[in-house]
Amino acid sequence: MWGLIMREKIYRIIEPDGEGCKPSAVYDLVMMAVIIISLIPLAFKQSNALLSAIDRIAAVIFIADYILRLSTADMKLGKGALSFFLYPFTPLAIIDLLCILPSFDIISSAFRLLKVFRLFRAFRVFRAFKVIRYSKSIRIISKVITAQREPLGAVCILAFGYILIAALVIFNVEPDTFGTFFDAVYWAAVSLTTVGYGDIYPVSTAGRIVTMLSSFVGIAIVALPSGIITAGYMDELSKDQTD
Repeated sequence: MWGLIMREKIYRIIEPDGEGCKPSAVYDLVMMAVIIISLIPLAFKQSNALLSAIDRIAAVIFIADYILRLSTADMKLGKGALSFFLYPFTPLAIIDLLCILPSFDIISSAFRLLKVFRLFRAFRVFRAFKVIRYSKSIRIISKVITAQREPLGAVCILAFGYILIAALVIFNVEPDTFGTFFDAVYWAAVSLTTVGYGDIYPVSTAGRIVTMLSSFVGIAIVALPSGIITAGYMDELSKDQTD
């Protein structure tokens, strides 16, 4: 019984309940501060004692947070004992694990000979995604994306389809300018977003016409998800204020 009461108290602290719980708010602020500080070592190529200490302390805090969340998984998922087995496979739990693993020297040493596993260090960047759990605004945006996943998915398919079509057109219009189809896809993606780096560009009249059309269509396609997310965000804010 005592253990259950303690787990309930822990759960109310580590999980936001939207009721203005002060300990929960303090916990969120502390965790956000730890996340931000833990990213500091990534800004340096060479490590030192201070940066190593920051990384290790942050890893210990993240491990403790992961254990606390795992111990209260049944309250979060509501599936009894099965929750403790399902929780590690939830998206945020996977992010938490990816934040922790690169800090273990055993893993780094075991895969030192395999250059591909140097990417383990880059997994520390996932610590930034932990902010999703502690930021109310980001949680609202996550709800918006989940609620609007169908129209956003349709826009993504439209954009992907247009990139492929534009790449095929420009690749055949100017085969000398675009050495590979990937170059054409890169150009189409840059044109779609109207960024226009200028490192690869068509030189013929027909190619320039295709570029102009691609830019105009890109403005429309890029504007669609912005409008969808903005409208959904305003709806979520209205619901939150009503509740």
